[in-house]
Amino acid sequence: MEKPNILGLRTTIYKVGDINKAKKWYAMVFGVEPYWDEPYYVGFNIGGYELGLLPEEIPTTKKTDSVLTYWGVDEIEKVYQHFLDSGASEHEKPHSVGGPLMVATVKDPWGNIVGLIYNPSLS
Repeated sequence: MEKPNILGLRTTIYKVGDINKAKKWYAMVFGVEPYWDEPYYVGFNIGGYELGLLPEEIPTTKKTDSVLTYWGVDEIEKVYQHFLDSGASEHEKPHSVGGPLMVATVKDPWGNIVGLIYNPSLS
């Protein structure tokens, strides 16, 4: 069997109950305006990676914790607090997962988990 040519992660999608409110919230917390803005999809370029918003047919804030995406940051405590101050709720406080590597997660106002990671070897 030939090895598939997997290029790596490209996009994280969050499903939201109110795409217009979510668009404003994500623009505020990430400090960037969407490059794609349609009623069926809003896309942001976050450091060369896609953050997408999709409207939910049946809005819910009860989301599963089965998949986590971590957005790289330099100052995890500061960014974590920025998300909380902006209306996210606490999910997992910043903590070390080995040496200087730290992770944290928050829940956006629509119940999606947003991960943050400080990894000095990837900065």
